[in-house]
Amino acid sequence: MTTDTRIDFNDEDSNRSANPHFDAVLDTRLSRRKLLGGGVGTLATGLLGGVALTGCATDGAVHSMGAGNERLLAFNAVPKGLADVVTVPAGYKVEIIYALGDPILGGAAAFKNDGTDTDFDKRAGDHHDGMEWFGLDAGGKPSRNAVNRGLLAVNHEATTDEKLSSHFLHANGGKTSLPRPAAEVDKELMIHGLSVVEVAAAGGAWKYQPSSAFNRRITTMTEAVVHGPARGSAHLVTKFSPDATRCRGTLNNCGTGKTPWGTFVSGEENWYGYFFRDAKDDDKRGKKDPSVAGLQRYGRIAGAASRHGWESGGTADQYVRWNNSASGASARDDYRNEMNTFGYVVELDAYTQQPLRKRTGLGRFAHESVSFAKPVAGQPVVAYMGDDARGEYMYKFVSAAKWDAADANPADRLAAGDKYLDQGTLFAAKFKADGTGEWLELSLNNPFIAANPDFEFKTAADIAIFTRLAADAAGATKMDRPEWGGINPRTGEFYMSLTNNANRTVDGEMATDAANPRSYSDMKDGKESKGNVNGHIIRTAQATPAATAFKWDVYLFAAEADADKSLVNLSGLTDENDMSAPDGLAFSEATGLCWIQTDDSAYTDKTNCMLLAGMPGKVGDGGKKTLAYKRTDGSEKRIDTYVGRAATPATLKRFLVGPKDCEITGLCETPDGRALFINIQHPGETTKMADVNDPAKYTSQWPANAGYGAGKRPRSATIVITKIDGGRIGT
Repeated sequence: MTTDTRIDFNDEDSNRSANPHFDAVLDTRLSRRKLLGGGVGTLATGLLGGVALTGCATDGAVHSMGAGNERLLAFNAVPKGLADVVTVPAGYKVEIIYALGDPILGGAAAFKNDGTDTDFDKRAGDHHDGMEWFGLDAGGKPSRNAVNRGLLAVNHEATTDEKLSSHFLHANGGKTSLPRPAAEVDKELMIHGLSVVEVAAAGGAWKYQPSSAFNRRITTMTEAVVHGPARGSAHLVTKFSPDATRCRGTLNNCGTGKTPWGTFVSGEENWYGYFFRDAKDDDKRGKKDPSVAGLQRYGRIAGAASRHGWESGGTADQYVRWNNSASGASARDDYRNEMNTFGYVVELDAYTQQPLRKRTGLGRFAHESVSFAKPVAGQPVVAYMGDDARGEYMYKFVSAAKWDAADANPADRLAAGDKYLDQGTLFAAKFKADGTGEWLELSLNNPFIAANPDFEFKTAADIAIFTRLAADAAGATKMDRPEWGGINPRTGEFYMSLTNNANRTVDGEMATDAANPRSYSDMKDGKESKGNVNGHIIRTAQATPAATAFKWDVYLFAAEADADKSLVNLSGLTDENDMSAPDGLAFSEATGLCWIQTDDSAYTDKTNCMLLAGMPGKVGDGGKKTLAYKRTDGSEKRIDTYVGRAATPATLKRFLVGPKDCEITGLCETPDGRALFINIQHPGETTKMADVNDPAKYTSQWPANAGYGAGKRPRSATIVITKIDGGRIGT
């Protein structure tokens, strides 16, 4: 068995804010700055709204899947496994339809898969991640009901890092030292981004359409347009766009979403590591320059090496832009602000060739997915998001514009995006120990932000660009890596996976709390991991999507089946449904099932990553549990947390296990729930650099070993799962 040498670039760690409890924030900041003439109660009421939840959609009358519906999980659980295959239940079939390197635009030759291929701006990119389905009718027109023909909009998050393991893009694995060869950098610049590809079912098989006029590639070099409050900000001025209205590319795209008006949105996640700053850059900028605090809060420390060394590829603009040092007379002469053009939600109309738009109003952080609440006429549009790093926050955006049902099918879908996403208010979540919570407003109306001593916020653009600093000031709750979100179509409740957190400790800077209550030890291959090793899934319920008060509980605590049930396996998982590191999360509109995907390294000695199907229930369907920790001084710390109903094989089952070293990610379905699209990301990623030219030593040969494509180097790929009898998936 190979040793897992993966480094998780999703596991960024730059939150050093103290973020005391909300009451302490009030006391300290009000006494220090005397912001209000009124009392503390006046501030809390005006800023946060009432805490009471009236009419909260959590009672049994609100579209709940009752206990009698557990029989809907009509398949036998797939056992854990370490085979280099995709395993699904009996009665289902798997087809591989779209993999790294597949040609989708004219001019790209058939993929050889030997490291010599080029023209990746005309091919499927690497690390298939989030994706969404956009239907086409028989005449090739957009259709919300089409099930046999459609477009997949796919994120291509990253590429296996050449400094840590094999890099299958390059013939000999790539050069690990600097400077990097320009040809290698050029290839890597092209494999990131997005793709739109047509797929169709005919003759009992799904295939991608390599010559479709809809096919499209977006890379790190594709021009995009800046929208929202940050448009024109001095913090976005670059040599490429002196007026800060344009930028280039999208990077490290992870989770996705589908807007109520029918467009694709994608989150830019761990973009910070792609940039380099000179060791003296803080001094060059000046310690009082707000950009220094911003760069540090977003993890870009002066002198730290970049992830791929793209800045070393040469003197051409495409390489220089990755060096964020202040080297010119002003920001118009260099790329000191280039990093500030990444970290947003981007919007794309999958049906057209219109330019990509960066929606800065939704904030800047390590975005994963975007979950839109079902819109209601006359009410704001609401979107939920998470910041995937240790100790970061959960967010939501509330549009200034009220929903017009006519916009569900607009003539110009991106214009509808302008209407609902360019103006609105961001909020960050504060979880309380009693099972309630508040959405804290991130605007200059919040006196904690307006008078923050650590960073001077002057405009809405500042908040949009330095959102983490605003959430720090507001006092949001540090969470265990907020990843993907989803909204239960039966209840409207919001779910978010919290993958894990190695920094969670019983006491200290990131102490256990009610919403993040676990800190424990786990052993794998003789090595100890600590913190919230396996992760959990939290959910919230509120009276309306725009409300500032909510109730919460933990839908599921991921754990190994034999783990301590008093501190770790709090959801009572068994061999049929135990898991680690929940990541991708999505709900089926057709069946109401909650699909959970894993991106794990803690349990991979026992099983490859997996996909599970769950019955979601509702907030409050479980009860309170108390965790008791022994401190080193012999005292006891007790934490109450709120747990959903215990999982059973009737309500949660393992549906799929993937090949070696992969992450299971990206999920969408046809509207009838009869075809489920899944992405298999980075199989074989722990293969050693020295073994890149020896297929016998690859830790995975998927999908070649399943009969797909040339060569044996592993490839990220999209699969489609259907039921042999033609029925709905999972039911």
